[in-house]
Amino acid sequence: MPTNEQRRAAAKRKLERRLERQAQRARKRKQLAIAGSALGVVVVVAAGVGIYYLTRGDDTPNAAAKAPDASLSSTPQAAPPPEAKPKTATVSCAYTDAGQVAKPVHKPEQTEVSTADSPKVAVDTNRGPIGISLNAGESPCTVNSFVSLVQQKFYNDTPCHRLTTGEGLKVLQCGDPSGQGNGGPGYAFPNEYPTDQFAPGDPSAQRVPVQYKRGVVAMANSGPDTNGSQFFLVYGDSQLPPQYTIFGTVDEAGLKTLDAIAKDGVEDPSTGDGAPKQPVTVKTMQLS
Repeated sequence: MPTNEQRRAAAKRKLERRLERQAQRARKRKQLAIAGSALGVVVVVAAGVGIYYLTRGDDTPNAAAKAPDASLSSTPQAAPPPEAKPKTATVSCAYTDAGQVAKPVHKPEQTEVSTADSPKVAVDTNRGPIGISLNAGESPCTVNSFVSLVQQKFYNDTPCHRLTTGEGLKVLQCGDPSGQGNGGPGYAFPNEYPTDQFAPGDPSAQRVPVQYKRGVVAMANSGPDTNGSQFFLVYGDSQLPPQYTIFGTVDEAGLKTLDAIAKDGVEDPSTGDGAPKQPVTVKTMQLS
């Protein structure tokens, strides 16, 4: 049976071959377009290859939400993310001013941040309870920020503005008090697990999808190191590039709540991506 590393390597090779074939076809189309002169501009979409990207538009923190490509016909089989390497007992975190402030808060502590804490958060929504266990051992700066926002009641009375129901991406996205997908706490911080398990510049971290299993809680972003307050709850196994920091898991009661929300679908069923058909509101969040 192949190892996870072998599966990732095989997926990477398959993706690289596909990208090369697409590039060759693109060059041929471009040559034809230039020769014809009246055929207009040829637009080549080569980076999608059927992988959903949970971004919010451009590369600035809190940029507006953008629906991903829904094609999954040629997606390579995703392997589990790499096993997290052990961290020191405490770490330093960097939270820099960035993005649109949806609700004023102060920044979290940035030094002596523990990697041993495993706090739990009770999320009370209008659709039912969602319990979250946080993992500071893998993503301490993310957990530190999330806990700080919970303690400052940042998430109270906020909508979950996005639901996706496609085969490759099954998530509920929350964390923007404005409900528009472009709001945040006014600061941003770097990606952690699983992004930090790849060497800087490794193309696998951008191209090769990994499994985001049912129950995972991860940060939404608009590009590398643009994490703020928005996060997503995975209610069905999904495939994404390892560019979305995993920092917790949902309990069984929470999964039942998410299943009920997903069953109702989105406002426009033809898209499989948009506002939940039945509004979802986080009434309160508190440490439990």
